[in-house]
Amino acid sequence: MKKSIALLSLLLAFTIVLTACGSNTKNEANNTDNKSSSQESLYDKVKKDGVLTVGTEGTYPPFTFHDDSDKLTGFDVEISKEVAKRLGVKAEFKETQWDGMFAGLDAKRFDMIANQVGIDEDRQKKYDFSDPYIQSGAVLLVHKDNSDIKSFDDLKGKKSAQSLTSNYNDIAKSHGAEVTGIEGFSQAVQLIGSKRVDATINDKLSYLDYKKQHPDAPIKVADEEENGVASGLMFRKDSGKLVEEVNKALKDMNDDGTYAKISEKWFGEDVSPK
Repeated sequence: MKKSIALLSLLLAFTIVLTACGSNTKNEANNTDNKSSSQESLYDKVKKDGVLTVGTEGTYPPFTFHDDSDKLTGFDVEISKEVAKRLGVKAEFKETQWDGMFAGLDAKRFDMIANQVGIDEDRQKKYDFSDPYIQSGAVLLVHKDNSDIKSFDDLKGKKSAQSLTSNYNDIAKSHGAEVTGIEGFSQAVQLIGSKRVDATINDKLSYLDYKKQHPDAPIKVADEEENGVASGLMFRKDSGKLVEEVNKALKDMNDDGTYAKISEKWFGEDVSPK
């Protein structure tokens, strides 16, 4: 009798194990299917809706800003519109402060970000990027009367105005600067002009454009980074086919001269990554 009970218990336990294994296998298969479906669904949704929703700052000339007629324009805006056109859809922009941009993407307020987002290892762990579509180096800017700061190393103990989630913030901190958070480049220039901060690190192309628009701005270049930073259009992780199609559009734009035309309009030269 005891042997029969033991045998029955053993068979029951074996059956439970088999059932659990089968259930786990099924769940894993379902998860794989769901992930694959999710990868395809974003691109399918964009095509179905006819709209590619783009997160951008709108306060960062010459990349994304409002012109005198209050129209959203800029290099990144035109690149996004052309990419959307080649996908057969329309670009719809959602303006968001830089420090809330990534959270907006996470919350699915938009499909991608076009805002000079530098491609780095930490961001690539959480997000997908297109192939690089522009490259530019950082410049250290100070008041025109400043003679104390001549290089990035001179930032130690100085106040530097930076967007807190930007690559340039990381550079400032790595040189020992005391960071003052800002919302955009124009605010940094204002703080330098009033001498409330000592410096800011920003994109060279942004600086050149700003000086072209504001030749009397009381700022100058103290130092320049030798190696440029590549930027890409940024997506939520596992955006799959949408990233592939965007990359194809960017390549076609380079091949047929459209990219060069947009680049020369804003910078006077081809700024594509070499």
